[in-house]
Amino acid sequence: MLATVIISIVLIVMVAAIIRKLYRDKKQGVSSCGGGCSGCPHASACHKETSV
Repeated sequence: MLATVIISIVLIVMVAAIIRKLYRDKKQGVSSCGGGCSGCPHASACHKETSV
């Protein structure tokens, strides 16, 4: 029983850390795909054009 609780807590902490990292990266404009945007159909969703 105790092992199940400990493993569950560890997994919850790991998932929370991953979500936090993804949120911070998104907020800073860092792409999570790690690839180039030249052939990506979702490039416009990652890199919004800003008009000056």
